[in-house]
Amino acid sequence: MIDIIPSADHVVAMRVSGTITGDDLDGVTATVERALERHDKIGLYADMMDFTDMTAEAFIKDLRYSLGHFRQWGRFHRIAVVTDKEWLRTVIRLENHLIPGIEIRLFGKNEREPALAWASGLPAPSSAAFASGTDEPGES
Repeated sequence: MIDIIPSADHVVAMRVSGTITGDDLDGVTATVERALERHDKIGLYADMMDFTDMTAEAFIKDLRYSLGHFRQWGRFHRIAVVTDKEWLRTVIRLENHLIPGIEIRLFGKNEREPALAWASGLPAPSSAAFASGTDEPGES
């Protein structure tokens, strides 16, 4: 089961428990798509302390969604995952090395608030975004 939990508008925060099904994935991807419609970059927060498994259908849907959005991976600024399961931590560490442009960080079970705060952080605007017409931020 995946429950969407309250967070900043540019963050999709969820609590994952038990076995994830294809229907669970459909609900999350719809929530992610709505967030991407509203924001250039979003953060993700997943509390996976009670996660146990996922169905084959959910795995295939997750893989299909991820590969289908390859060009948009840079829009996922930060992903915070809360877990104490070593096997899941290993998988996430591997993903962190394989997925370019996304910062993924692991947090322990007593770090839910810092994890959500970290996922909520947005990148600083580039110097090209400054309207002052100068080359450096802070110059006038």
